[in-house]
Amino acid sequence: MADDKKEEKKDKEEEKKEADKESPKDTKAKTTKRDVVVHPIVLLSVVDHYSRVAKGTTKRVVGTLLGEVTDFNLHITNCFAVPFEEDPRDPQVWFLDHNFHENMFAMFKKVNAKERVVGWYSTGPKIKPSDLSIHELYRRYCPEPVLVVMDVQPKDLELPMEAYYSVQEQTSDQVFKRTFFHVPSTVGAFEAEEVGVEHLLRDIKNASASTLAVRVGDKISALKSLGMRLKEISVYLQSVVSGKLPMNEEIIFQLQEIFNLLPDQDSEELVRSFAMETNDMMLALYLGGMLRSTVALHNLINNKIKNKKAKEGKGEDGKKAKGEEKKDEDGKDEKDDGKGDDKDKKSKGKEKEKDK
Repeated sequence: MADDKKEEKKDKEEEKKEADKESPKDTKAKTTKRDVVVHPIVLLSVVDHYSRVAKGTTKRVVGTLLGEVTDFNLHITNCFAVPFEEDPRDPQVWFLDHNFHENMFAMFKKVNAKERVVGWYSTGPKIKPSDLSIHELYRRYCPEPVLVVMDVQPKDLELPMEAYYSVQEQTSDQVFKRTFFHVPSTVGAFEAEEVGVEHLLRDIKNASASTLAVRVGDKISALKSLGMRLKEISVYLQSVVSGKLPMNEEIIFQLQEIFNLLPDQDSEELVRSFAMETNDMMLALYLGGMLRSTVALHNLINNKIKNKKAKEGKGEDGKKAKGEEKKDEDGKDEKDDGKGDDKDKKSKGKEKEKDK
C-alpha cells in the first residue's frame, strides 16, 4: 500500500511538471486567438490625458483599460487615467496609485456593469523595463491583462498603438520568466461612435479648404500608406528569397489571397467594362454639376429681381411719405396764418373801442 501511494505521488508530480512545461505554449495559443480592438473614445481619452499631464515633457502617462471579450476579440471600449510617477534615472523605481484605480473602477462599474478591467495603457512610446512589474500589478485585477502602448505623436501613417500580452518563457536555468508577446490590434467602433467621430472630424478639418481639396488630401495619404505597405511586402519577400528570413506560411497565404483578389487587367472585356462604368459615372457627375450650376444661376437671378422690386417699393413708399409730410407742413402753416389773422382782428377791434 505504501509503495502504491509513493507511485501515485510520483505520477502526480510528473503530470504537474509536464503541465508547467506546456503552459507557455498554451498561453501563446490563447493570446494568438484574441485580437485587440481599440475604440475611438479610448484614443481620445489617452491623448487628452497626455496633453493635460505630460505635454512638452519626456514623461509618460499610465491608465486602466476597460472592455469585454466577444468572438475571440478583446474590445477596449473605455479607459481612465491613473496617477503614475517613475524615476527617470532608475526605471525600476515607480509608483502607481492602485487605490485610486480601485475607486475609479467601482464607479465605472456602477455605470456599465459589462465593462471590466482588461489591461492598461502607456504612452511609452515603446516598452520600458518597468512595464513587466506594472503588468504583474494589473494581474491582480485581471488574469490576462493586455498592455497597449500608444504613440501620441505619430510620425508615420501607421496605427499609433501596439498591443502585448505577457507570456512565460523557459530559460536555460529552468526558471520561467515573463516576456511580452505581440498581438494584432485594430481600431473599431460601434455605429453611435462612428457618428460622433465624424462630427469631431468635421470640427477638426480646415473649414476654409474645399471639399475637393479635402478628398484629394485623404486619397494622397491613403496612397502613401499603401505604398509603404507594398514596400514592406517587397522587402520581406526579397529577404525570404535570399534566405535572410524563414518563410512564414501564414504570411505567404495572406499575400496569395491579396493577389488572387486583384483584377485581371490583361482581359479586354474587363478593361472595357471598367471604362464603361467610369464613363457612366463621370457622365452622371457632369450632369449633376450642370444641374447644380443652372439652379445656382436661377436662384441668383431670382434674388436680383427680388432686390430690385424691394428697392422700387422702398422708393415709392419714400415718395408717399414725403408727400404726406409736405401736406402736414402746409396744413400747419395755414393754421398758423389763421391764428395770426384772428389776433390782428381782435387787436383792431380793441383799438376802435378805445377811440370811441
